[in-house]
Amino acid sequence: MSSKKIIGSVVSKFDKTIVILNQFTSKHPKYQKIVKINKKFMAHNENFEINIGDSVEITETSPISKRKTWKVSKIIPQK
Repeated sequence: MSSKKIIGSVVSKFDKTIVILNQFTSKHPKYQKIVKINKKFMAHNENFEINIGDSVEITETSPISKRKTWKVSKIIPQK
């Protein structure tokens, strides 16, 4: 069984927690127009090597706290 994975950029950083912004497009069900959707996820970050603006991949895990059900799996290097 594969777990869900999301790629996004870090917009905020706390103690052992980072906030990831995932941007994607979707078609509106009624008006059939392409709209941009922004969604934020809170992820557990045990290491303190991630900075704001970095791209990361997060994986779904069992609940760590009330809003944290994601964990950082890897950092995507910038080009």
